[in-house]
Amino acid sequence: LARLDGATWLDLGHNPITYVAEEALAMASLRHLFLDHASLQDVAPDAFARSPQLRILDLRENQLQGLPPLAGVGGLVRVSLDGNPLLCSCFLRPFHKWLARARVQAEGACAAPPTLRGRSLDSLKSLEMRCSRLRPPPSPTAPPEQPRAASSRQCPQGCVCSPDFHHGSCENRNLQEIPRDFPEDTRLLDLRRNPFRTVPPDAFPGLKELVSLHLQRCSIRVLHPGALRGLESLVYLYLTDNHLSTLAAAAFEGAPQLAYLDLDHNAFTHVPAGTFRLLPNLISLHLQHNAIRELAQGDLAGARGLRWLYLAGNAIRHIAPAALAPTKMLEKLQLEGNHLSEVPTAALWGLPALSELKLSRNPIKHMGDSVFLPVASSLQHLYLDNMGLERISPRAFTGLGPKIRSLYLESNKMRNIPDMSNFTGLEILNLRDVPFHCDCQLLPLRRWINKLNLRVGATCGSPEEAKGLKVKLSTTFQTCPGWGQGKAGETNPNKTKAASKSSKKKRSGKSPAGGFSKSRA
Repeated sequence: LARLDGATWLDLGHNPITYVAEEALAMASLRHLFLDHASLQDVAPDAFARSPQLRILDLRENQLQGLPPLAGVGGLVRVSLDGNPLLCSCFLRPFHKWLARARVQAEGACAAPPTLRGRSLDSLKSLEMRCSRLRPPPSPTAPPEQPRAASSRQCPQGCVCSPDFHHGSCENRNLQEIPRDFPEDTRLLDLRRNPFRTVPPDAFPGLKELVSLHLQRCSIRVLHPGALRGLESLVYLYLTDNHLSTLAAAAFEGAPQLAYLDLDHNAFTHVPAGTFRLLPNLISLHLQHNAIRELAQGDLAGARGLRWLYLAGNAIRHIAPAALAPTKMLEKLQLEGNHLSEVPTAALWGLPALSELKLSRNPIKHMGDSVFLPVASSLQHLYLDNMGLERISPRAFTGLGPKIRSLYLESNKMRNIPDMSNFTGLEILNLRDVPFHCDCQLLPLRRWINKLNLRVGATCGSPEEAKGLKVKLSTTFQTCPGWGQGKAGETNPNKTKAASKSSKKKRSGKSPAGGFSKSRA
């Protein structure tokens, strides 16, 4: 879909989609998106961040109990949520506040709690959305624990099963053991917030159609070998906010279709080597906010289909040169908030599809020559912000060029940056909070910024007379050799009218501010 840059209308309705992942749609012109009558039960906050023109989002008739605030969709006008079992508790407050702040119209009504059932979202007040005595909402069309016609099993006691949505939930029931005997056609099983501590072998018998399994915040320390045996249709597994420190490959035996594995906020100090060899279809791996110290060779063995790897918020100091070698199809690598002191250039070789690299908030002070050369032919989005970066080699960006669409360098300490005149495909450039020294050495950057039709936020940090001024407005460049020769179409805002007229004559009537007037930098 990312190749359909010009498409404005996309209909994915009536498909068995249960989750919309981070930045799942990168369609620059998309304005209308239909995901109605699917099986959606979760949407990532930045699912649509790469589709900034989106105006209409249709999520009717899904299994959504709520949504997070949506990032990167500043043009969104309407979200349709009719037919979803919305739980209008305190957990929905952030989304509700975002709707008001972003001035987005939402269509939909509460399914629970009982006191708010039937109330439209736009009629709610924040104080009404409480969290006491939370229970999952019943199906809007069927009472809890109703037997399913398509299955001889009934819903386990104390749980809620929806025959229309093929959805089972025992969320926050203080269960010590994983319940059994869910209807065999269950596709989504929500067991969050129960103190199971372990997941034993064969914990989910008979659930061959299960697609999405939620085990967040269940105090799980051990996932036993064979725990997922028989879940031959499982695609999404959420194990966030548990106490896992290790995993055996045998734990995933019998779940070969698993594509999205979320292990954020656990107790891993290293990536469990060899764990993924039984997961040939693994696409997305989340290991954020653990305590991983390094990425070693062999850690990702078997993850040959991995596209997205999230390792933010760990303590990674070193990435072995061959650590990423098994992941030749990797498209997105997020390493922000670790302890890397240099760009892991050697580890980037052999990743011909890598389009996004996040190194934000790593203590990288200096950036040497050709540090991104291994991925120069594919890289489109590069995050180098908030690192305390003091110096960038003039040849640091060797190989990069027209393919780069976004570059984030804000909140660093360097006083100049390399020539980027060949970055002709830029859509986003962030240079805010960088203390540029506005002298003649910075003139090429000033000229380049003048030509861009982008807001870059570049300001002078020195000399004192230019401090705080936008780079493009600083008069310190007027004494530089070559100033006023028209190489970049710059003008001196303090020229007298007579001088201006003289200049116009010399240019044979051409506008002296031809390039500058278009700049929004």
